[in-house]
Amino acid sequence: MEGVVLGYQRGKHTQYTNKVILKVFGVDNKNIAARLIGKKVIWKEGNGKKIIGKIVKTHGNKGCVLAVFRTNLPGQAVYSKVEIR
Repeated sequence: MEGVVLGYQRGKHTQYTNKVILKVFGVDNKNIAARLIGKKVIWKEGNGKKIIGKIVKTHGNKGCVLAVFRTNLPGQAVYSKVEIR
C-alpha cells in the first residue's frame, strides 16, 4: 500500500517534523482510514536510507492519517511517496 506525504503537523508557530499527514491511495473516508492505525510507514531516501514510522490517528474526514516517525523527516519528504505495511 502506498501514500504520499502532504506536510508536517503544525501549530500556529511551530511545525513538528517527526509528525506528518499522509494521504493513502484508495482511502477516501475516515472509517477506512481508521483501520490503518498501528501500521508501519517507511520513507525511503534516494541513497537507500529508510526512516520508519507508525500511523497513530486519522486526520479529518477525507481519509488522511497522521504518522509519527522515529526521527525527523527532511523537507524533501513532502509530496514524496511512502510505503505502508
